[in-house]
Amino acid sequence: MKRSVLAVLAVLAAVTALNPPDALAQQVKRPYRIGAVHPAFAPNHPAVEGLKAGLKELGLEEGREVTFDIRFTEGKIEVMPTVVADLIKAGVDLIFTPGEAAARAARGATQKIPIVFTVVGDPVSAGLVAEVARPGGNLTGVSSLATDLTPKRVEVLKALAPGLRRVWAIYYAGDPSALAAVRKAQEAAPLLKVELVARPVSTAEELARALKSLRPGDGLLAPGSPVLDIPGQIAELSTRVPSVFPAAFWVRRGILVSYGSDYFAEGRQAARLVAKILRGARPQDLPVEGSNTIELAINVKTAKALSLAIPQTLLLRANHLIE
Repeated sequence: MKRSVLAVLAVLAAVTALNPPDALAQQVKRPYRIGAVHPAFAPNHPAVEGLKAGLKELGLEEGREVTFDIRFTEGKIEVMPTVVADLIKAGVDLIFTPGEAAARAARGATQKIPIVFTVVGDPVSAGLVAEVARPGGNLTGVSSLATDLTPKRVEVLKALAPGLRRVWAIYYAGDPSALAAVRKAQEAAPLLKVELVARPVSTAEELARALKSLRPGDGLLAPGSPVLDIPGQIAELSTRVPSVFPAAFWVRRGILVSYGSDYFAEGRQAARLVAKILRGARPQDLPVEGSNTIELAINVKTAKALSLAIPQTLLLRANHLIE
């Protein structure tokens, strides 16, 4: 009996020598760590919530298979590089970036950690990927298609407010995707018999002056990026100026109409890309996808406040009618 005990102890000692406690602990699979950074004003961005829901459907549940480190910058793009650097130091396995500014900051900070983006209107124009089919580098994601949908957005606004003479496109001057969208709108404007006024702004003061330039008969084409809180400032004018936004989120806050992708659905769609990467795929081998959920939302109460009659064709097409 004594010899048997000694033999067992000898075996255990040998195993411990070959596999010290630290090594044994490392063999236990830890959850994947996903770092998320976005420029919104609260941590619960719809795209992040959609990502969580999509990963759960794919068998990657938060707290068990994956954990999240979520950072938000309240519209301040200048702090993005620092925030991304903190995520990298924290040892995340993947970075998820709703918004172009966050994706660009992540791309500039690392060429090794995979990056999956959403809410980017035109990833090629933004310089995030070389091609949609062959992204290259360490980025891939889901495009909101905001640039390509801009002419349709102006068309919807004109249909709701046929008396519009001018549509102002006020956007952050440092946003190349917004510029590409404005150019699309300028091409469509003559066909819709409206003047498209492009107004890039770089400061809050410039934004305030641009908004003061609005006159009766004008409308607003809002950008997708929250930089300088341009969408929020436009939303303050919701019952005085007909405005069109790229996401239904704003219609629920009183904006007249939106036409574009659903941010939650984008995050849910991106979950498939994230899961593939966490399981070994390379971002450069995964083509950028276009959003597969495009919605029309109309705020009926705001239309009444603006004395606008909603055409029957739009009522039938609307995915959301907000009372």
